Amino acid sequence: MSKPQEPVPNSLEVLDPAGESLQVPSVLPLLPVRDIIIFPGVTVPLTVGRLKSIAALERTGTNGFMLVVTQRNASTEEPSVDDLFEVGTLVKVLRIVDARHEGKQALVVGIARVELGEIVSQSPELSAQFTPMESVLDDIDIQAIWQRVIGLAKRVVDLRDDYPDEWKAFIVGIPGPGMLADLLASNLTLPPEEGIELLREPRDSERLKSVEQYLEREVTIAETQKTLRDQADAGGLDKKRRERMLRSRMREIQEEIGESDAGMREVDELHEKLEAAELPEDAYEQAERELKRLSALPQHAPDRHLIRTYLEWITDLPWSIETEDNLDLHHAREILDADHHGLDQIKDRILEFLAVRKLAPDSHAPILCFVGPPGVGKTSLGRSIARSMGRKFARASLGGVRDEAEIRGHRRTYVGAMPGRIIQSLKRAGSRNPIFLLDEIDKLGSDFRGDPSSALLEVLDPEQNHQFSDHYIECAFDLSGVLFIATANTLSTIPPALLDRMEVIELSGYTEAEKIEIGRTHLIPRQLEAHGLTSEHIELDDAALQKVVAQYTREAGVRNLERFVASLMRKSARRIATDGPETRVHIDTAFVSESLGAPPHLPEMAERTRIPGVAVGLAVTSHGGDILFIEAASMPGGKGVRLRLTGQLGDVMRESAEAALSWVRSHAGELGLDPEAFSSGEIHLHVPAGAVPKDGPSAGIALVTAIVSALSNRRARSMVAMTGEISLRGRVLPVGGIKGKLFAASRAGIETVVMPRRNEKDLREVPEEVQDSLEIHLVDTIEEALAVTFETGEVPIAH
Repeated sequence: MSKPQEPVPNSLEVLDPAGESLQVPSVLPLLPVRDIIIFPGVTVPLTVGRLKSIAALERTGTNGFMLVVTQRNASTEEPSVDDLFEVGTLVKVLRIVDARHEGKQALVVGIARVELGEIVSQSPELSAQFTPMESVLDDIDIQAIWQRVIGLAKRVVDLRDDYPDEWKAFIVGIPGPGMLADLLASNLTLPPEEGIELLREPRDSERLKSVEQYLEREVTIAETQKTLRDQADAGGLDKKRRERMLRSRMREIQEEIGESDAGMREVDELHEKLEAAELPEDAYEQAERELKRLSALPQHAPDRHLIRTYLEWITDLPWSIETEDNLDLHHAREILDADHHGLDQIKDRILEFLAVRKLAPDSHAPILCFVGPPGVGKTSLGRSIARSMGRKFARASLGGVRDEAEIRGHRRTYVGAMPGRIIQSLKRAGSRNPIFLLDEIDKLGSDFRGDPSSALLEVLDPEQNHQFSDHYIECAFDLSGVLFIATANTLSTIPPALLDRMEVIELSGYTEAEKIEIGRTHLIPRQLEAHGLTSEHIELDDAALQKVVAQYTREAGVRNLERFVASLMRKSARRIATDGPETRVHIDTAFVSESLGAPPHLPEMAERTRIPGVAVGLAVTSHGGDILFIEAASMPGGKGVRLRLTGQLGDVMRESAEAALSWVRSHAGELGLDPEAFSSGEIHLHVPAGAVPKDGPSAGIALVTAIVSALSNRRARSMVAMTGEISLRGRVLPVGGIKGKLFAASRAGIETVVMPRRNEKDLREVPEEVQDSLEIHLVDTIEEALAVTFETGEVPIAH
């Protein structure tokens, strides 16, 4: 060791790694670095690009001294003193090279450990005070540790191909234990926190012990890699087993020694999930390619999270997971009956499917379409079917969907790309053979982004859907095991090609008796539970429930009925909460009137048809069957008869009105009408509820009846409703929606219905209860219809 130099003002005495005393200014330029830790005695190249760092380097100059301190977070661009570790290294700048557009490069050598002091200057460069850290000599025998470390270092050199053999002689020749620990630590891949702990430790023996542990870890990893490499070279393992063993052993080693690469751990986890997913061959090859891309990317590469998300989708899909069908037909029938009242046609169809599945397990699943008004139980029926079969349930709401990518998914070239609703729902269901409900399929739209209904053609075709291709997944997924059930309120908006792929089952609604039974067995118990009540609190009369059904709800389904029942429960809950828990509320007709107010639906048939010129027609809307009042008026004046139509009528209904007038005019004599009525004046036809669009040919008989009634000044029968298309030759032609229309007539209190004889076959679908409540007349001609719609003898008709 040389003699100490004479003190220099504003300087500190520092010992270099060789023990030489140096006089160093007490305030030095400060250079923050990102992921580098410089140990004393180690020469390190640095790339400097930040403006303050370049200024600090220029201020120091060649052969000058500066402080190098590591940042806590490598991503911080303008670090403050709080962003730096409290210990660093005093370095000497050996060389500075201009790197043109990339800033400057410098070669520095570590001199001593230092503790960072107060920041003296922030601009144009950082400068700070520091305190040298002196090494502490131990009393313990360090020779044994020293020799073990040398032996481990030489073993690492032997096992690693990237370390030259000359290093072994170099390691043996290092004069001191502290310098040996620092030089070895600088060549180990250590996390910044562990490197800082080594830099902070002043005792040579402790640093040497830490380095010994790190070297043992390196030896274990190197030996494992060599063993696996030797096995692979000897041909003892196939490729997949070798890769699996390599990943498993490496992961075990990393977990044991407390070090793991987050990126490689992520790749290993994805590979394990890929193996467990049992993918088809083409999907597995696609995923393998993406996994190799992922493993080759740096940890912070922008594409890394996109590939990872894609692989997570691939591995999470139920490629081979499916539930076993419960083929017990009696059990399935019990569940269907317990969940839904009536709906025998649908229940029979599901039981038929189960029977076929039992006899032919590989048969294609049917694609059903439940069509009916809101509130009849289409969606809940899908859940019930899934429960009865023991399958998972998936649902995708298609109302308002206008983009084809919602069905097929987005291509991965787009930002925010993701699979379509089919694949998303299957992932949530966790099964490749769920009951899949396509809700509101009649409300699909289309625009410049494509036609979703066209994308559904592949999904709903049993000959194609075993190779369904989602744009995001980019490999075929088998949908042949899925039981698709679509729901719709109307068939008119479903494209013919899509409708052709589905088996349509109509749900026309419930009769009054069915609603009462549903209310008693399903709605009331559900609302009691929802409002914290029990049957001990509430006593609801059958008469009260019947009044709610008859006077407060006139719909095909039971949604409004449940709302009114809920309202009664709220009124009851309030009374119980006010009067005490022992209170028992009796809900009778008086309580219903008091709680719900005036009934919105009162009998009005006789009142509205007591004057001439009014006829009652039957129609079907997306909300179910309904009655239409058709009003006609004759006004004199002008030249020639004119027909005026109001009530927001569609083209088909307008043409039906013109045909009705032509038939009446051509048969005026037979009907006992004054021919002069057709020589001048105006006939006005109006259908009330003008805000609601109306169309279709089925009001033909009603239009004829209204015109004849107005021109003859004779009333039509008040409790008669009619439906049927007419021809100019007086024929009554068949129409659709007979079941829904008869349900509507029954709800409205109609006594007699006139309908085409050719619709007699449709009566088989109408419950006997509805048919028994109506007097149904089947007619072939308009004359036969008029004989029913007017009182006997009111309209003279020649035969």
